Amino acid sequence: MLALSLSAKATGPLKILCLGAHSDDIEIGCGGTILRLLSEHDEVQIFWVVLGAGNQREQEARNSANLFLSGAKHKEVTVKNFRDGFFPFQGTEIKDYFEQLKPTAPDLIFTHSRKDAHQDHRLLAELTWNTFRNHLILEYEIPKYDGDLGQPNVFVPLEREIYEKKVQYLMEAFETQRSKQWFGRDTFLGLMRLRGMECVAPSGHAEAFYSRKLVL
Repeated sequence: MLALSLSAKATGPLKILCLGAHSDDIEIGCGGTILRLLSEHDEVQIFWVVLGAGNQREQEARNSANLFLSGAKHKEVTVKNFRDGFFPFQGTEIKDYFEQLKPTAPDLIFTHSRKDAHQDHRLLAELTWNTFRNHLILEYEIPKYDGDLGQPNVFVPLEREIYEKKVQYLMEAFETQRSKQWFGRDTFLGLMRLRGMECVAPSGHAEAFYSRKLVL
């Protein structure tokens, strides 16, 4: 199995752009990986962008970002209010906003999977590739009723302290979601356990991603 290490950059911080359609997407999809990167790199600059979160969910998004990014020396959190479920019909406005993200010049981008069953998620994946053409992009997965989980090809093993902290933060930050049948510790731990089995992670847990193009 081929392993990729994001070693410290020769100059400047490691710049990471995290993109999520809704207030808990980034945390579910790559929260553990972000926590691991922050624990292993002294200089990390995080651009955390949530495209659709209104009212109470906006505050949840900001609270959660503060939890996950507490170890970041440099962070910029942006929460927009595009209408949930209607992203494809607001494509022009969202595309305009994506153009404003180009100056961040990220070294690594986390975004949704292009095969995600949720229309908002798919649009963000498409716009990510449309906007950032020469970047390392990893597409994360979100478990849901639609049953759209696939076969990811990039794995990030997570130690117990990291994956437990991810789940703790999720349950703590998103009070509006806890009543949903799928939003629970078992769901998040179960998926990470499955991916950990697939990549033979020492702790038995991992997050997984899809990479369309990768240069070693």
